[in-house]
Amino acid sequence: QVQLVESGGGLVQAGESLRLSCAATGSISSINTMGWYRQAPGKQRELVASLSGGSTITYADSVKGRFTISRDNAKNTVSLQMNSLKPEDTGVYYCNLRNLRVPWGNYWGQGTQVTVSL
Repeated sequence: QVQLVESGGGLVQAGESLRLSCAATGSISSINTMGWYRQAPGKQRELVASLSGGSTITYADSVKGRFTISRDNAKNTVSLQMNSLKPEDTGVYYCNLRNLRVPWGNYWGQGTQVTVSL
């Protein structure tokens, strides 16, 4: 099992910044991806950004140029720096870790609320 603990959500105004952090503990395989997803009210959960241990990064088109994902492999942490936030960035942000080698598994954090007001 893997446990993911998120921090850093909150309420900000449009144009401001937030930084989300996630720490993973437990049975983490040597090959994995870590990332962030979000879910707005009434919408499906969507990928925001992911980063493999080999430094392959994927961003949603809507956040390119504004958000930056980073990870510390030694500490099993992943962070998301969110700049120039927009009201459409509002949602619950979930940390994700996917083991790509034994022990296989796909894990989620409890979620942290990000609210961006006008």
